[in-house]
Amino acid sequence: MKPGKVYIVGAGPGDISLLTIKGLKCLQKAEVVVYDFHLNAQILNYISHDAEFIYAGKRGGHHTMTQDEINRTLVEKAKEGKIICRLKGGDPFVFGRGGEEAETLAKEGIEFEIVPGVSSAIAAPAYAGIPLTHRLYSSSLAIVPGYEDETKKESSIDWAKLATGVGTIVFLMAVKNISHVIRKLIDNGRSPETPVAVIRWGTRADQTTLIGNLGTIPSLVKENDIRPPAVMVVGDVVKLRDSLKWYEKKPLFGQRILITREHTASFEQLEELGAEIIEFHTIRIVPPDDWTEMDKAIDTIDSYNWLVLTSANGVKFFFRRLFERGTDIRDLKGIKICAVGTKTAAAINSYGIKVDLVPEEFNAEGLISAIVQQSSRAAEQQSKSATEKNDETSALQGVRFLLPRAETAREILPEKIKELGGEIDVVTAYRAVKPEIHGKRMKRFLKEGKITMATFTSAATFNNFMEIAGEDADGLLKDVAIAAIGPVTAKAVEKAGLKVSIMPEEATIEAMVNEIILWTAKDRS
Repeated sequence: MKPGKVYIVGAGPGDISLLTIKGLKCLQKAEVVVYDFHLNAQILNYISHDAEFIYAGKRGGHHTMTQDEINRTLVEKAKEGKIICRLKGGDPFVFGRGGEEAETLAKEGIEFEIVPGVSSAIAAPAYAGIPLTHRLYSSSLAIVPGYEDETKKESSIDWAKLATGVGTIVFLMAVKNISHVIRKLIDNGRSPETPVAVIRWGTRADQTTLIGNLGTIPSLVKENDIRPPAVMVVGDVVKLRDSLKWYEKKPLFGQRILITREHTASFEQLEELGAEIIEFHTIRIVPPDDWTEMDKAIDTIDSYNWLVLTSANGVKFFFRRLFERGTDIRDLKGIKICAVGTKTAAAINSYGIKVDLVPEEFNAEGLISAIVQQSSRAAEQQSKSATEKNDETSALQGVRFLLPRAETAREILPEKIKELGGEIDVVTAYRAVKPEIHGKRMKRFLKEGKITMATFTSAATFNNFMEIAGEDADGLLKDVAIAAIGPVTAKAVEKAGLKVSIMPEEATIEAMVNEIILWTAKDRS
């Protein structure tokens, strides 16, 4: 049996983009992932293969697994020859008990690596606009637990030296014990007027920052119902927050946006503006069950006048099958290519192929109009017959179209082409299927009000969401702003008794993202 190996990886404090590149690589090659509560579970979406997931819990003292059970699991899985990613929030060696896990592995002779993560002790103050050191305010830093192991006979913290000997003190896990911590600092000489910041869920969309001083912060925490997890910063550097806070000023700060399809670069603008993206895929794109019709079309590809591609997925699956059949792009010579949407056109261009037509309106009606106009111009060059030019019922007479598309789609385009005398072969290039997933975490987020907006890019993404969510699906979305692409998607949402708040004129993710930004700005004003 091949030897197993354990990577003890720090996942960072919450913002998914703070995961290190090395941490991501370890996660992607792991066969077993043992993960904690205090990390952004969206990180697990980066695993593209089958892996065993083991939830260790470790939430506010309520552990799904004890530390001994976690240690034993790591050893057992490694001895099975597995590659294990032990995924921990923050940094594994900063109050993360990563040292204890590494000791256990070392005693068992199991190979391991430590992959540092961004600690909340550093990241939360940074996202709150508080530098932990500053030439004019503080040249020393201490990171201290807000509570100590109850089995210890006496405290290892020298409060007298800590209170007055360190410029900036960062306390982790101190909220439940805050009155005791504050009293110790004041009793040992720290001024009650010393500025203090308490940052809850630092680096996330629901980050909350309270500012006070040693004398006032316990009552502020109680009044604002601040609960773990939170970081407390004590020191004059807190004064810089007013001028340096940046994260909470972002226009989409506080927005948690649910996307029900695969994440693309188009959504990144929302993250740049402060929103947190929650991925919950309700469709999975797969090849058709049967390639017969597609293969028949490819084998007679030179018989078509137009190749119409309506999505980037259609482009990908069509050309993949084209090449698998031993055909290449040279066989498309003489065929006009129409792309519905700029993204579809870009996908076609990536194969080194020029697109002949991109309709101004990204729908079947706009496509028909554009094709008829172009076909009419071509007909006029070949014939001066007024009858032929004005007869709408034969505007596409003798013109053959190939439309590789999703298994289920609107029939407006094929029907209209036939009405105008054209011939069209509609072949299945891909299918959108409902993935085998459960919606427990997503439903919890919705029930707790942590999701502010949900996006649906097709009727299938919405209908599958409703099926996965179950009986109370409409109730979960009742107080959530809904963004939908296209009238068919909007109709599916409205049929369920829900309101569509955002619908772009163009049926693209880019247009939807722009509308979300505009809508959020209006909502805030």
